Amino acid sequence: MNIKVTILGNNSALPAYDRHPTAQVVDIREQQFLVDCGEGTQVQMQRFNIRRRRINYIFISHLHGDHYFGLMGLLTSMGLMGRTGELHLFGPPPLKEIIDLQLAVANTVLPYPILFTPVTEGMSRVLVDTPHYAVHCFPVAHRIACHGFVFTAKSGGRRLLPEKCRELEIPAAFYPHLKQGEDYLRRDGLLIRNDEVTEPGPPDKRYAYCADTLYTHSFIHHLSGVDAMYHESTYLDDQRERATERFHSTAAQAAELARAAGAKRLLLGHFSSKYQDLAAFYTEASAIFPDTEVTVEGTTYEI
Repeated sequence: MNIKVTILGNNSALPAYDRHPTAQVVDIREQQFLVDCGEGTQVQMQRFNIRRRRINYIFISHLHGDHYFGLMGLLTSMGLMGRTGELHLFGPPPLKEIIDLQLAVANTVLPYPILFTPVTEGMSRVLVDTPHYAVHCFPVAHRIACHGFVFTAKSGGRRLLPEKCRELEIPAAFYPHLKQGEDYLRRDGLLIRNDEVTEPGPPDKRYAYCADTLYTHSFIHHLSGVDAMYHESTYLDDQRERATERFHSTAAQAAELARAAGAKRLLLGHFSSKYQDLAAFYTEASAIFPDTEVTVEGTTYEI
């Protein structure tokens, strides 16, 4: 099962050159996860045909405005459009206070429940875990508490060999157990080993969103072997010192981390508004890590 990532905003701080503050949608088995929600996110969702009602999980990496200033507008729009189903929201603890205050001063009651899970500073744990997908968070190194997220699309277990199953008279009702690796004991006492009727299934797919961070290997173990990683590249490498001072990274540093982590693919984003032309970001990063892409808003990357 593949993961799809649609970029809604890939700029840092300010909207510029028709690039917008950070936001992206991760799709696993048609379940959509919104990751960060910068200013203008819901306008971008309309522009790129992302349906609000399909988003049941929102993850906010940190409380710099370019990563969450679009959230309140989106939450209220969901209510105005008649949402009643629960929404799972993950983010820094003060985020709940911010939402509650804005609802209170506007005398607004949302018609749906928000189930808020605080992601506290330094936290590294599983946030969501289902038979089909999982999400875990990890701390990165930014000026304020900030987290990245790894999204896992689970493979669904071993692959059945239907003809062998029928030949050995295994009932279809037992097939889910076979996919989980169980053997089957027939009524006549014959034990059928799992590897007789199944073969290895496809591996899980993993996508890492690294959020705002300076260049560091402190969280590299969370990225090991990921199928793709999105890493900020606010500056080009001639601004490496400035990047460090501002707790950001360069395109070359993002590529160095992707190579060290054994990632299969690197998506660059969070570009400074000082750059109009982004071609140099690809040139710089791909020289270190060839499988690099400079993200484009509205583009869906299949992993």
